Amino acid sequence: MGLSLTVYLMVLPAVFLAGVLDAIAGGGGLLSVPAYLAAGVPPHLALGTNKFSAFFGTAVATARYVKHGIVDLRTALVTAACAVLGSLLGARAVLAIDPTFLKYVLLVVIPIITLGTLRKTSLGQLQETYLISGRRRQILVLVGGILLGFYDGFFGPGTGSFLILFFVWALRYDFVSANGNTKVVNLATNMAALVMFLVHGKVSFALGIPAAICGIFGNWVGSKLVILRGAQLIRPVFLSVLALLLGKIIYDLM
Repeated sequence: MGLSLTVYLMVLPAVFLAGVLDAIAGGGGLLSVPAYLAAGVPPHLALGTNKFSAFFGTAVATARYVKHGIVDLRTALVTAACAVLGSLLGARAVLAIDPTFLKYVLLVVIPIITLGTLRKTSLGQLQETYLISGRRRQILVLVGGILLGFYDGFFGPGTGSFLILFFVWALRYDFVSANGNTKVVNLATNMAALVMFLVHGKVSFALGIPAAICGIFGNWVGSKLVILRGAQLIRPVFLSVLALLLGKIIYDLM
């Protein structure tokens, strides 16, 4: 497809902002994908090019979080492996099942999650992973990784935010460590999806490379803010992403 200056002006700033958002609380695709589509990029090419730019941005955020010691690599890597398996299953399932029903489920689930997070003000403030140990932890990582990976492959939007929620609610990490762990999982699932898009020629490098640069800068800014401000920043942004996701689903169903 031909790329005009207007396409770059619409996509690149959105990808930068998406990178900032993604590094803080996930959900960057809720900004970047609509920007690609609004700029006239065909849907499959938009998704593939977005994965390309998101992969490099997420890699930068992940590296920064690992460097600052806020990632539990063992748990994150096992969850990532399970999520990749789940995403492959989800991608196969979407070929046979209409994902629209999941939007109706999320219309109920997201408000419940939001209210629960608002009511429990201590949520994600303390690192209490020692409370979840042994076989229970292994089962949670296995089941949670596969289910969230399945969601990513089957539907997708907000996966990063739901991963943060999983690490906070189920495994009792604080918001900062949960976010760091999430980036490792996101990096793995993005890589798996990107390979598929590349194999099928659904990435525009002319747009994807400058978008990747913008995504890298956005993730660098977002990760720096997280390192400096921690949970007090992640919590409100996380709730905002849930509201944005709910709005998108309502709009899609109208």
